[in-house]
Amino acid sequence: MYIDYYGFSAKPFQLSPDPKFFFGSSGHNRALAYLRYGLSQGEGFIVVTGGIGTGKTTLVKSLFSELDSRQVTAAQLVTTQLEADDLLRSVVASFGLPYEDDSKAVLLRRFEDFLRGQAQQGRRALLVVDEAQNLPMRSLEELRMLSNFQVAERPLLQSFLLGQEEFRHTIQDAGMEQLRQRVIASCHLNPLSHEEIRPYIEHRLHVVGWQGFMPRFDETAYGAIHQYTQGIPRRVNVFCDRLLLYGFLEEVMEFSDEAVTAVGQELMQDEQSNSSRNQASSGGPLLRIGHAMEQRLLELEETVETLLQNPGWQDAQLERMERRLMLLEPAVRQIQQQLASLTQQISGYPPADERSPEEHH
Repeated sequence: MYIDYYGFSAKPFQLSPDPKFFFGSSGHNRALAYLRYGLSQGEGFIVVTGGIGTGKTTLVKSLFSELDSRQVTAAQLVTTQLEADDLLRSVVASFGLPYEDDSKAVLLRRFEDFLRGQAQQGRRALLVVDEAQNLPMRSLEELRMLSNFQVAERPLLQSFLLGQEEFRHTIQDAGMEQLRQRVIASCHLNPLSHEEIRPYIEHRLHVVGWQGFMPRFDETAYGAIHQYTQGIPRRVNVFCDRLLLYGFLEEVMEFSDEAVTAVGQELMQDEQSNSSRNQASSGGPLLRIGHAMEQRLLELEETVETLLQNPGWQDAQLERMERRLMLLEPAVRQIQQQLASLTQQISGYPPADERSPEEHH
């Protein structure tokens, strides 16, 4: 919706990690340096921790984009509460190997053969374990055991462990002594500082073609965004995405702290709705956005009608309003379709206009 309005080539604040959006804050650059150092060592464990949404996965994807597939075979594993045997199967599967209906001994032998084959071809195997805080200690010990595979005293597998803040406490447990001895580097990602918010936002905007104007952000807007998001990158992305949608609906070309406050209040209302059972019946934030867009569409239609009845108005103004209508109409249709689908899922039966006469009584 707002992509065309502001002239972007794509959404600047998408939530899915993409290395082209990687922003080198002081903390993220340091973490990336640790990862590169660990990769150059070719052994042991590298531990990266940080709060939810601080950019751990984006950091790793940025590193992956630098890897030469002729030298490194990398696999990523996002864990849940995996026990040791299930973890082994997941690791084997992450490297594209068969894993079903085989014993642990068979899986270990198959995985070792794979690692040796990679070494013979001049490649190293790298395993990245995301959400490592979910792993029981027995599963972490299983990872340590997998690092024992060697050829001529050269480790065949290296692992990066990414986890939330509590993972730092996990590896300090007395039972994790042997794993700690193999950690060659560790770092912790903190939220963006107040000074880093502006360059972070502008970096993501520049990636999608922003030229420094349309829209503009004044200094008060950056400070307010940091206050609402606490500098957590994922929250910043969510907030700025909603801010641009707000700007599209309200035809805002310069964002101040007032616009940020309006969006902040909307998001807080959404959070309250999400925690309430009434969200299902009311349609939640999607319904509010849909109503807002429909209202804007009605206003624009009325304005265009006035212009058509008064040919003395500027032709350029008429063309502008017609372009806005063309942008809004498909967006409103999409919202209406989503609302209809949401209503059907909630109610468990078709909308009223699709029910038989008997169902109305």
